[in-house]
Amino acid sequence: MHGGGGTHPWKAAVTPLCKISGPRVITFNLTFREDFDTARGLGWRHYPQITQIAQIGTQGNLMKSRRSFLFAGGAAVAALAAVSRWPKTAVAQSSAAQPAENFEFTRTEAQWRQMLTPAQYTVLRAEGTERPYSSPLNTEHRNGVFSCAGCQLDAFSSHTKFDSHTGWPSFWAPLDHAVVTREDGSYGMTRTEVHCRRCGGHLGHVFDDGPKPTGLRYCMNGLALNFTPAAA
Repeated sequence: MHGGGGTHPWKAAVTPLCKISGPRVITFNLTFREDFDTARGLGWRHYPQITQIAQIGTQGNLMKSRRSFLFAGGAAVAALAAVSRWPKTAVAQSSAAQPAENFEFTRTEAQWRQMLTPAQYTVLRAEGTERPYSSPLNTEHRNGVFSCAGCQLDAFSSHTKFDSHTGWPSFWAPLDHAVVTREDGSYGMTRTEVHCRRCGGHLGHVFDDGPKPTGLRYCMNGLALNFTPAAA
């Protein structure tokens, strides 16, 4: 049985306390353990008029259980505000440079662009991030396997999928020998990036606020995955 659709003891209720401190500037206190991507998603979901989002505080505060974020529609107040300028359809692109790695499945840039949709290319090959709640795989509850959309390598099982309430498909573990991680310092934060072991395609990030048994949350882009349901 997959991990989605349930209530997990690691997740507490959201109690956003709003304070309007200027034209379209809102401060939220989030009282449960979530990363910046989740707070950003909540801002867009509930306040669609907001066009820029920035972090309050230092990088070290991101992993604490109580944090404050500033959602701003006016001037940006931190470098993270730039990530909110996403196209309506899908994806924000990272400017992080990828270290040189050798992968067994390779294609030229022209071939990747021919194989993938523009949105998939931005996520898989340019480390973009899709908007939260934009992927149908977020609510995919059937048994089956999630594979890399770039090379079709099986990456995650539905048995480890759970509902993280973040807006992205989430898993508490990948399949064996399916993914590789590295440090990602984009947007002024230090995160752990997850990519396909075989083709190097960017899948998402992993955080340490997931459920048992691993305590990890592999927060994946639906655009980077294909789902194959198990045989009946």
